[in-house]
Amino acid sequence: MKRLATAGRPVDAEVRVPGSKSITQRALVAAALAEGESLIHGPLASEDTEYTARALALMGIGVDREGDPWRIKGSGGRISAPDREIYLGNNGTATRILTSIAALGRGRIVITGNDRLRERPILPLVRALRGWGVEIDCAPGGCPPVEIKAGGIEGGVTTLAPGLSSQYLSSLLLAAPCCRRPCEIRIEGEVLSRPYVRMTLKVMEQFGARVEAAEDLSCFRVQPCGYAARDYRVEGDASGASYFWAAAAVTGGRVRVENVPADSMQGDAVFVDILARMGCRVEKDPDGITVSAPRPLQGIEVDMGDCPDVVPTLAVVAAVARGDTRITNIAHLRVKECDRLAVMAGELARVGIKTVEGDDCLVVRGCGKSGLPERGTTVKTHDDHRIAMSFAVLGLAVPGMAVDDPGCVAKSFPDFWDRFSRLL
Repeated sequence: MKRLATAGRPVDAEVRVPGSKSITQRALVAAALAEGESLIHGPLASEDTEYTARALALMGIGVDREGDPWRIKGSGGRISAPDREIYLGNNGTATRILTSIAALGRGRIVITGNDRLRERPILPLVRALRGWGVEIDCAPGGCPPVEIKAGGIEGGVTTLAPGLSSQYLSSLLLAAPCCRRPCEIRIEGEVLSRPYVRMTLKVMEQFGARVEAAEDLSCFRVQPCGYAARDYRVEGDASGASYFWAAAAVTGGRVRVENVPADSMQGDAVFVDILARMGCRVEKDPDGITVSAPRPLQGIEVDMGDCPDVVPTLAVVAAVARGDTRITNIAHLRVKECDRLAVMAGELARVGIKTVEGDDCLVVRGCGKSGLPERGTTVKTHDDHRIAMSFAVLGLAVPGMAVDDPGCVAKSFPDFWDRFSRLL
């Protein structure tokens, strides 16, 4: 258990955050499939990226993570079958992305993880890979473990059915340049978390892949041109930065995050624009983004289908705002590291903040700073890093808060507690 510090005054700080987890994992994969050695500068060293790097090493990729930059000796799209199962903990991104990458290889490959990962769906991706001629199966219920009898991917046309994760599409896209013939991916229904898809496309193009995407992201055509090795720099993590910007909002202070650029490719950078709608002042420049809160926050209604990872952060900020904040289009939060929609509703209620949970929405009945509980409680993190870090923000405004499992932040932000403490 960790007791959370309360801010006795508005915070005023300039901070740097680790590299983006999402970009690091995509860059690792593109570099692994490239011909030659790539250098990845400013990567995120965390539990999730360690799982990804170890899995790639088991597939025959040279991965040197000593220091910064990381050195990746790409295989030119050639994947080896490991002599054991690939275990990925609760790393949903790696599980989905590496399923397609494993199919490029030869031999039997099994991808699995912990109990929660084995509850997270993957069937839409499995069916789409079958459309490309891949012999693949998953457990009953459509979840991992995944077994691939790999023989390379033929390519051609496949269809991705509606699902609760953009990672299925990112997985297919990342593998497509290494298929035997041109690929076409057709999408049925709505594409969720679209900024993550655009991030995947950007990373692919930066490593030399050629992709044609429909404007509405309903269809993609990819040429079998492979990837080119390169030096690559990872942006600071916008999801991790959200907790520091939120600290400025809830304390009426100011925080500048120095290494998330104004033109960030990360969808979660939109969090600062949401804070602006609530009454914050936002200043952007090529090198960083500053948030300050000169007046009381107001509740808003916002569709967060494209940026689900910052929903917990917004929910705790909403508790400090005046009036209701209605967060919509977030059913896909239920298949994250935990059911984040239900957990945020339940844990805020335990603190004393009123909430209403819908099938795909969350209403937080903000009470303003003057209406906050006089004393908080110990929050159950459900082994979810984003639950722990979001309630660290609320702890700045509500005394007596604690989290039951502070170590879970290692998944994406290993030194979070140290960096967050420097705000005070």
